[in-house]
Amino acid sequence: MRYNLLGGTGLFVSELSLGTMTFGASGRFETMGSVEQSAADAMVRHALDAGVNLIDTADAYSNGAAERILGGALRNVGVSRERVLIATKAFDAIGDGPNAGGLSRAHLLDAAAASLARLGTDYIDLFQLHGFDAATPIEESLEALTLLQRQGRVRYVGVSNWAAWQIAKALGISALRDLAPLASLQAYYSIAGRDLEREIVPMLESERLGLLVWSPLAGGLLSGTRTRLSAAAKGTRRAELPFPPVDEERAFDIVETLQPMAASRGVSVARLAIAWLLHQPRVTSVILGARKIEQLDDTLAAVDITFTVDELKTLDRVSALPAEYPGWMLELWGKGRRDQISAQRSARTA
Repeated sequence: MRYNLLGGTGLFVSELSLGTMTFGASGRFETMGSVEQSAADAMVRHALDAGVNLIDTADAYSNGAAERILGGALRNVGVSRERVLIATKAFDAIGDGPNAGGLSRAHLLDAAAASLARLGTDYIDLFQLHGFDAATPIEESLEALTLLQRQGRVRYVGVSNWAAWQIAKALGISALRDLAPLASLQAYYSIAGRDLEREIVPMLESERLGLLVWSPLAGGLLSGTRTRLSAAAKGTRRAELPFPPVDEERAFDIVETLQPMAASRGVSVARLAIAWLLHQPRVTSVILGARKIEQLDDTLAAVDITFTVDELKTLDRVSALPAEYPGWMLELWGKGRRDQISAQRSARTA
């Protein structure tokens, strides 16, 4: 297991982390959850033994049950608090009333207190805004995060599912007003869903933010057990909840490209799909979710996979995004300056 710095911080996080969306079974995440306490204990122990030091959860997962189960698992496993980094999120309403959700100062302070109680801990290592709130000024949310950080209840702050311009605006406000700086973005990314490479990845590189990846198997579509014929079969998770949205024809082209690579190594397609993410330079950590220890064990082994240069080129070609403006114009119009920079660097090293 390798450890990467989280953005511009001095905090090292494991390249694979454990996700808890499958913990519990209620609320809007009911179709994804089913892992109860004893199974969660085993998963947490297994992940920690493999070198994982970051565990991600959210108050919205099973209406708070995931946080309670995670807190119980950490106590049952008997791990010291300093050994584990706990990341959680707030935004969704898990109670009643017009102020039960969002990113207002009132809700964020309440949500942090409730998460701390459910987790059974004194502090949250990474507290993330789980969505963008059009009703609350960004300044108000950042001020609440800064207060939580100065109180010691939160150590680092980040966002999840924000657009590049929203993050850039928040970073500017933080710098101008001396508020808590964002350390990371948690976002959907997979070899079948590379959309964030258009705007978000360049922004993360420019501003030195970490990237935590959710749904690396595109909602199970990259597990290798789905085919073009079985994709819509009743009883499958994607048939019940086609999330995240994916261009399935392109996804199956990718799966069919991965299959011989997996067969030659004697490993699963899922393991290779996660390994591809670990080869992407802007990825800080890939969040693994599982319902069974066997699934977790398989994906944890992605750290041992390497690709040849030709394999990476093949995978890049079959998964490439279609050209879109302004990306194709930036690529075309900026080539001269990029070549000039490249020539200058070559001259310096010659």
